[in-house]
Amino acid sequence: MKNKKLIIILTLIIVIVLIILINFFYKNANKNLKFGNNLSNKTNQEIEEYILNISSYEADIEVEIEGNKNTTRYKLKQSYVSPNIEKQIVEEPSNIQGLQTIYDGSKLTVTNTKLNLSTVYENYPYITDNYLWLNSFIEDYKNSQNRKLYEENGQLVMEVTLEADNPYISSKKLFINKNENKITKLVVQDKNQKNLVYILYNEIKINSLKKEEVLAFKLKEVSAKQY
Repeated sequence: MKNKKLIIILTLIIVIVLIILINFFYKNANKNLKFGNNLSNKTNQEIEEYILNISSYEADIEVEIEGNKNTTRYKLKQSYVSPNIEKQIVEEPSNIQGLQTIYDGSKLTVTNTKLNLSTVYENYPYITDNYLWLNSFIEDYKNSQNRKLYEENGQLVMEVTLEADNPYISSKKLFINKNENKITKLVVQDKNQKNLVYILYNEIKINSLKKEEVLAFKLKEVSAKQY
């Protein structure tokens, strides 16, 4: 009789534990489905909202800037933490390789890592109108009524048309590949839809960076000038 009662109690305990485990995994599965990084599970509007709420990112990018007579190409590493912490390192071209700029919210530091030389600009005004940065696009998109969300060649496009008083830049387009779960490129165009700046995102990590990680760097300064 005692053994029978013990078996019943153990069976009830096992059933309760199973119910708890099933409930736990079910909730987490739904949470991951809704808030995970798998963009293919999201609607276009959810992806748009996700992009507009990016608080930090790290990116390896290739940049082409079209001038009047030639095209300049760069390979850059970028780090950004909201609202205004930025770090950029030049990998190519070789003549400025290792050039590093860091903005900590008030001070801009420009460093030649090859020569260990650093120049510091105190009380430097934060410039959001920088076409090389994803956060600049996000601010323009947020603050404009002239924006569109559509699909083109299998990619989701977030497009913003800039104010007419800008004689050079007409629009910015951000492309997102939902199948590959990543931002692929950012294109800045003039009024004739000619590419002025073309940014290819080889790799980008979103919302995984902290302010301290951007500002923490070791450098033996041979010389520093204060402005």
